[in-house]
This record gives sequence, structure tokens and C-alpha cells, in this order.
Amino acid sequence: MFAPAEINYNERIDLIRRTKMRHTEEKWQVLGHMDMDDHGFILPPAERRKVVTVTSGSGFTMTDALFKDFIPKSNHPSGGFFGARANGENYRALLEMHPTIIDPMSSLAGGYMVNFLSYRAPAWNPDLDYSHLAKDQDLYKLHPGIGAVQHFCQDMTIGFGLGWGGILRNIRHFRTVNTDEEAQELYDGLEHFVLGIQNWIGRHAEKARGMAEAETRPQFRRNLLEMAEINERLVHETPKTFREALQWTLWYQLAGKMYNMGGSLGRIDQFLYPFYKRDKQEGRLTDEEAIFHLACHFVMDTSYTQLGGPDAEGNDTTNDLSYLVLEAVHRLKVPVNVGVSVGRNVDPNLLRRGIEIMFEDRTGIPKFLGVDQTSIGFARNGYPIELGRERAYSGCHWCAIPGREYTVNDCVKVNLAAVFNVALRELVSGTPAQERSPENLWQLFERHLHRSVEVIAEGLDFHIDHMWQVFPELHLDLLCRGPIERGRDASHGGVEFYNLCVDAAGLATVADSFAAIEQRVFCERRLTWDQLMSHLDANWAGTDGERARQMMKSIPRYGSGGSRADEYAGRIAGTFTRFVKEKPTPHGFNMIPGLFSWAAHLLMGRDVGPTPNGRHSGDPISHGPNPEPGFRKDGAPTALALAVAAVQPGYGNTAPMQLELDPGISRDEEDREKVITLIRTHMDLGGTQINLNIVDRETILEAHKDPSKFPDLIVRVTGFSAYFASLSPEMRQVVVDRILAQ
Repeated sequence: MFAPAEINYNERIDLIRRTKMRHTEEKWQVLGHMDMDDHGFILPPAERRKVVTVTSGSGFTMTDALFKDFIPKSNHPSGGFFGARANGENYRALLEMHPTIIDPMSSLAGGYMVNFLSYRAPAWNPDLDYSHLAKDQDLYKLHPGIGAVQHFCQDMTIGFGLGWGGILRNIRHFRTVNTDEEAQELYDGLEHFVLGIQNWIGRHAEKARGMAEAETRPQFRRNLLEMAEINERLVHETPKTFREALQWTLWYQLAGKMYNMGGSLGRIDQFLYPFYKRDKQEGRLTDEEAIFHLACHFVMDTSYTQLGGPDAEGNDTTNDLSYLVLEAVHRLKVPVNVGVSVGRNVDPNLLRRGIEIMFEDRTGIPKFLGVDQTSIGFARNGYPIELGRERAYSGCHWCAIPGREYTVNDCVKVNLAAVFNVALRELVSGTPAQERSPENLWQLFERHLHRSVEVIAEGLDFHIDHMWQVFPELHLDLLCRGPIERGRDASHGGVEFYNLCVDAAGLATVADSFAAIEQRVFCERRLTWDQLMSHLDANWAGTDGERARQMMKSIPRYGSGGSRADEYAGRIAGTFTRFVKEKPTPHGFNMIPGLFSWAAHLLMGRDVGPTPNGRHSGDPISHGPNPEPGFRKDGAPTALALAVAAVQPGYGNTAPMQLELDPGISRDEEDREKVITLIRTHMDLGGTQINLNIVDRETILEAHKDPSKFPDLIVRVTGFSAYFASLSPEMRQVVVDRILAQ
């Protein structure tokens, strides 16, 4: 009898990728389209599964699968459950009934099947009324962020230093120090949370040991026994090795994804480096093993992570592990949200390697982070630049100080197109024809934009006043500096810094609309104001409407270079930034402006009627700070880079450039150097982040026609990457339009 041949690491990576694809295709069949991050969850077993439709507070709707045999306990007449104690107890019950998930090919145990958020009905406590803000929130179609969850960053080193046992001891100690009711309820919730995780890990250790007994292949029997031993220790003890630290990280990340769809990971090449370095020095780890362990992590957790970048003193932190993370992502080829730092002091080879992978894989991975500008910008809020350098990329377009800063990043959106439409209709309905002008329209737009920012600020105060009573940040509280020690949730005084993100969306839609009105209505008088409004009211219907639409659309647009639309874009971005920064919220919280829409530009577009730039009612508004697709006939990337750099708010949050390169671009050294130069130039001009796709035109058109033919095609959608086939037809069309407009 010959012993079966052992499978090498690359073969195992291929097998775990195939398993992920199988799980992904099952989700497509059961849940349909998913216009969001690929969170890596696995469907519950069919006999325990129910499929539901869930709508978030911002109006985002998704189809989800839940355990039909899990019924959370309510503590409110509405049927909902609110507060730390109720959420912790229910989440612990969910963890304790969750099936164990172990792939013998992987070096790491775990996986998750359901989204705890989807059990929250209602999601907000109806006793906490903010109807006094509702009129203006609806008028301007704002995404106010009330009830927003996660979107800030934990400090993984806290967990590595304490382990679950140490965290539990801290909770029990500080409950004797902070004895008020708010603190006691938080400690109850946190204790339930940790006990649930410990039970979850322990059951996986038992499952791995049982699987090892039945495993006939020596290689995988050893793997399962090691997995069992590691997880038996991690129930209470701290991680000691690189593999153990990655396993601990995965448990924490999976728990967060299941609790509130958390996606922050931070600077993985920094917090894992001590384990990597020690294991290498002591002969316990090879680079091939490290790549494999990283791949096993990323196949289950696609969270946002930064590679390289400055430490507090400005020294580059790029190390061997930075390159191994890139290599793991390269070999794995699944949606992963890894960002490569670009800066004056950052190792230039890290960017070069990132571009090489981008050219070879064409998956939109990695993205590129302008760490100099975000650090300098954050300091403009009155902080030492050292704090700006410590911020970690950990979300679609955002950074946060790990474990010390509460931000609600990417959750608060001002719909510039909706604000513009309010101003336009007020001008035409309330101003005599002879007094209508682009400048008068601007004054109204400015007034309504100012009010929209005020409403956002009031809503943020309401959120911070009450979020802890509704759905506290139990998961992130565990690895932040302050919540356990103070007995306060991170959303309610638990952490050191509060810098609340406020993004504007639809910049190009409004800039082009202002320029079109100025040129065609005011200067050339090709249309009267009343004729324009008639066409808008009719949604550009009929032959005359379409002719007028094409005329309004054909002006020199934002991004064309030196146009009036470019000037309007700069004016809009500058005015929005000024309004956000002119004063804090009424309760004194700092706000930081950004320009970003995430995938919500589809949703926000549904709330906005037709606009003078030729856009139809309900169509998406423009994406982030980008010009509209087709803004120039040549689609010049340099023009795009200049335009987006010119509208950066400049306070530490980003305005990412979405770049689609010529699908015919080759892979030779000269082309790579051109792309590297473009990226560096954009960052030097003030750019803060670049999301990049290199996708063949014919492939994307064929995949759009029949996504099933290209199940493993990955694209950079916006701040996140995803399987193209997982996107809705509307979202696929947005991606296709961007690529065809090159």
C-alpha cells in the first residue's frame, strides 16, 4: 500500500477557491443579486433556511437567508430587541446554535451563515423619535446615518494581548468599577458576546478533532488535529504563532460580519508582523506556509486592509509580510479589499508589485491609497499629523485610528442632485423670468446645501445620543480603547476621538447641470427656463425632448479640462467642504467631508427626477467625485486624474478616483510604468485613493449579456470588489458604461 501523495499549498489554495465558488454560485441561485461586498458567508442548510427581504434605514434592500429556527427574544412592545443586554443575549444564542464549518483543506476553522442585522425588526426603537428632522431629510433625500453600524476600526493588538479569556476578565473587573446602569447593561451585553464566541470556537475545536479521527489522509489528519489544538487554546489563551494569530483574527472578523456586517481589518502587515517575524526566526514558518495561511483567511474574510504606509513618525512600514499578503491575494483570485499605500516615503516596489498583479489578474485588486494626502488632511482638523499617519485604511474609501476613533464612515450622504433639484424648482416657481440666472440658482443651491448639512449634523447628534440604546457596537467595543474601561459604548463616549464622516454624492450630475443651464439657457438662449422645466417634467419625452436632452448633454462637461463644468465642480466641492467644516455638530462633534457614493448612487438616483445635464428620472447620479462616463471623447486618464485631484475636500477623508484603463493595454514594462506614473501624479496633485479596473471590452459585454458564462470574473465596483455575476443588471450596467466610455 502506498501512502497518498500530499497536496501542495497551491493545490490546496485552488481547492478552497473552488469551494468558495460553489458557495457563491449557490448564493446567486437562492438570493439573486448582491450589489455589495462579497462577505464570504455560506448559506444555511436548506432544511433550516428561510429567505427574507430586508430594507436598511437608508433604503438599501437585499435578500437574505436566515435560520428559521432562531427566534430572538424581544424586550419591547414593537417586537424588536434593543440595548446592549438584549442584543448580547440574542447574539450569544445565535452563536451557540450556529453550525460548525471546517474545510479540511484550509488551515483555519470557521465560517458564518447568517446576518444578525436581518433579525432586527424593527431596526430602530420607535420610542426614540426623530420625526422633527424627517421633513428636511426627505426633501433633500439625505442618508442621515441615524442607526448606522460599524464603519470604524478595531485595534487587533488588544485582542492578541488579552485573548478571549483576558477580555472576559476585563469585562468582569470593570463592571465592579463602573456601577451605573448604562455600564452594567453594556457589560452584560459584552459578556454574552464573548461567552458566545468562546462556545463557538470550542465547538469547532471539538468538530475538528472528530473529523481528524475519521480522516484517512495523514496530511489532513495532521491539519485537523493542529486546528483542534489551536482552537482549544484560543478559547481562553492568547495567540502565540502566526497561524494562531490569523485564526484569532478570523474568529473576530467572522463574528463581526455576522453581528453587523463589519468589514474593517486595518494594517494586517503591521499587527501580524511580530508573529511572522518570530516564527520565521525560530524556524516554525516558511513564506509559502505564510502565504497559504493568509489565503485561508482571505477566502473567508474579504475585509479592508492596508499594506505599507507611514508609522506615526513618518517612517515606511512596508515589510516582507506586505508582499506576502499581495502574493496570497494574487494566488487566491477572489474578491478581496486590499489597498497598497502610495507615498513619497513608501517602498516604490510595493506599488510596482501591485500594478504587476493588477495587469496579470485583471480583478481590480489591489486598490491604491494616497497616504500622504490623507495624513496631511486629517491634521487640518486640528490633530497632530502623527494621528493622521496612524489612521488605517479599513473601509470602501475611509480610514480610522484603530481602537480610538468613532467615525460612521461611508454612512452619511448628501445627495447633491436632490439638493440641486429643490433649488432649481424654487427658482423657476418663485422668481420672475427676467430675474432667473445661473448665479441666482447658485445662491438657492448654496442655501439648500447649507441646510442639508445642518440637518445631517442634527441627525448625527441624535444618533450619538441614542444608538447605544438601540444597537450598540458590542463587537468593536471589545477591541477599542475605552468602552470596557469606561463602561460606555463606542457610539456614546467610549472612545477618544469622534470625527464624523459626511460625504457628498452626485458632483458631476450637478456641475454638468449648472454648466448646461448657463450655456444653453442663459448665454445661448436655446431654451427658456420654462421650456427646460417642461422637458424635465416630461422626463425628456418625445422628439423635441430628446433633442433638447442631447443639446444639454453635449456641453463641455466636468473633466474635459478648463470648462465651466470643471469650475462648477470645484465650486460645489469647495462650498460643501466649507459648510461641513465651518462648525461642529450642535453637540460639538467634528465632521469631516468626503466625496463618495459607494454603490448608493443607484439608490440615490431613484430618488431624483430628471436633471438638466440630460439625465433621466431615476437614473443613477454620478459616481463619487468622478466625471460622468464619456466626459471626453478620448476618455483621457490624465484628464480624469486632474479633475478628481482638483475637487478633493482635503480633511482626511477621500474622494476616490474610479479609473477604467484601456482594455487593449498590454502588459509590458513601458505600460506598467505609465500606470505607475499616473497613480503617483494623481497622488502628488492631491489625490487620496484610486480604484482601478483593467477589463477587456468584449469580455465585459459578453459577461453582461450572460453572467453565467463568466462566474469568476471579478471587477472593482467602487470601493469594493465583487464577482461581476453577483451584481444586479443595473449595477452591471454602471460598470459596463464606465468601461465602454474609455
